[in-house]
Amino acid sequence: MKLRNIAVPIAALSLLLAGCTGGGASTGAAGSDQAQEITFQTWSLKNDRFTPYFEKLVADFEKDNPGTKVNWIDQPGDGYEDKILQQADSGELPDVINLPPEFAYKLAQVDLLVDLEAKDAKKLDEYVDGATNAYRYPDIKGQYGYAWYLGTDLNWFNTKAIQEAGLDTTNLPTDLDSLFDMAKKVAAATNGEVKMIADVPRTGTLSSAGVKIIENGKFVFNSPDAVKVVERYKDAYAAGAMPPEALNADYLGNSALYKQGKTAWTTASAGFPSELEKEAPTLLESTVSTPRIGHAPLFIQGISVSAKSKAPDLAMKFAQYVTNNTNQIEFLKIAQGFFPGTKEGNENPDSFTSVIEIPLQKTATEQAAAAIGDATPEYPIQFTYDMDKYLQQQVALAVKGDIPVQEALDKAADYANKNLGK
Repeated sequence: MKLRNIAVPIAALSLLLAGCTGGGASTGAAGSDQAQEITFQTWSLKNDRFTPYFEKLVADFEKDNPGTKVNWIDQPGDGYEDKILQQADSGELPDVINLPPEFAYKLAQVDLLVDLEAKDAKKLDEYVDGATNAYRYPDIKGQYGYAWYLGTDLNWFNTKAIQEAGLDTTNLPTDLDSLFDMAKKVAAATNGEVKMIADVPRTGTLSSAGVKIIENGKFVFNSPDAVKVVERYKDAYAAGAMPPEALNADYLGNSALYKQGKTAWTTASAGFPSELEKEAPTLLESTVSTPRIGHAPLFIQGISVSAKSKAPDLAMKFAQYVTNNTNQIEFLKIAQGFFPGTKEGNENPDSFTSVIEIPLQKTATEQAAAAIGDATPEYPIQFTYDMDKYLQQQVALAVKGDIPVQEALDKAADYANKNLGK
């Protein structure tokens, strides 16, 4: 069995905080919790910030379960997809593994992950429904991941830049119409020096605007409603409210321009103030957050269990331990701006927001916490990285005016449908 092309939409990667014993080494009877060894793998979390947490987590578990051994390993942020492919192909998938829904999907398709619903359906009731459902796939029976840490986006406005452009900031935009209206006025008042629209629309943009992405197993995002959304971006570009570099494939995104003071609006997670404090501290005082325009997106990291583990009961027990509410709350006190995968944790946000020292970040976290329960993933699980890249290219051409918007969306939807399931 050879795995290839695990598809990961770019948005899924926005949640990363910036001697493998494959399959788990058993030293006791299969299924026993005693005298057994498992491997636990995280993604880009072994550093000065998080290492003490994981070392204590493992030590406490081993103390509570005498005779067991948990080997914690971590993979770098870059190349994690390739590493998982290598581990899966060589039969060295860790017993307990940090996987976003997109990665888990491909592994579940070839029976490499435990169906957690079949194992312990009642346990899943403890986790946020939207995140739990993200590990249920349209063509596979079961559920394949415990929600671990979650994120969503907010709007962020540079009120000083907007006020200097002569606009009122007491009622900031709450829909696309008012946002694009403000963007054009800011661009006109600053001779195009300050932009507000700094990215081309993708499926996440369309979805948050109410556009249906997939229906009855077919991509349908080339609808009249989608055309209207993209037309707004085209008009903004023509009006000088959108930077030319936003059309490039290697563009870093609107938050980078925001930190440089070149754009007065961006979307980012509740942890954005921490980034500003380090990279653009002068912007903290003039920045405010508001709930995301449209439907709030849900970004998910979860914990899955290898179906090939030689210590399956111990692996299940540790996966549930890592993601229980107590341990998630302790993790979120460090990973500020993200949210627990448990319902209990999200119903009591003060349990993890009380340690936040930046007032703006505390406010933003509270705003995001209010939205996380209704948030949903931006991308259908079937939408791959290649599909997203092709859509981005076609939409960029349409925004620039090289091809009609309807043609761009038709080509992207056709490409996606032709490659569905590949």
